Amino acid sequence: MKIICIGRNYIGHAKEMNSPLPSSPIYFLKPDTSILRTKNFYYPKFTNSLHYECELVIKIEKVGKNIQEKYAHTYYSEFTLGIDFTARDLQSECKKSGLPWEIAKGFDNSAPLSKKWLKINDFPDGVQFTLNKNNKIVQSGDSNQMIFSFDKIISYLSKFITLKKGDLIFTGTPQGVGEVNIGDVLEASVGGQDLLKINIK
Repeated sequence: MKIICIGRNYIGHAKEMNSPLPSSPIYFLKPDTSILRTKNFYYPKFTNSLHYECELVIKIEKVGKNIQEKYAHTYYSEFTLGIDFTARDLQSECKKSGLPWEIAKGFDNSAPLSKKWLKINDFPDGVQFTLNKNNKIVQSGDSNQMIFSFDKIISYLSKFITLKKGDLIFTGTPQGVGEVNIGDVLEASVGGQDLLKINIK
């Protein structure tokens, strides 16, 4: 199982990070040890600036390579919500040195994931989601606002990586990313339906 993450897939987030808009999907990988399925996340000692990034996550259902965009919709049917935790201070140092980001993105438990999956077909007009921090909305996203759709992402990725059943794709975060601290509570929902709750310990 692979965890593939898409960067800068919302215009607002690219602007808040002072990054140019991509002409094609930007992606990086997280190891399977990044998945967190419990409610408690323990703040790692190697960072002083941990940021949340709430994202729609799709699950690949069959093997595919060089998938045409018009067929990409047949490779997934469900989605959920996840958080791409980022050690922003480590990432900034990597960027300055022109180094890869994995140290800041791929650490243990850096990808909390809801246990509940929803059917894409139940949301024909797009998926709207929110992230609350301590009962205050900090992020609001809409799949219609993504620069690259689910199908475009799958088609593009499959040019380079064989997609396999069970692979997860984190599809990018909207604007509003920010720091978390010990004692904070993150709650993510779709259409008022709570999918994910994380206690920062």
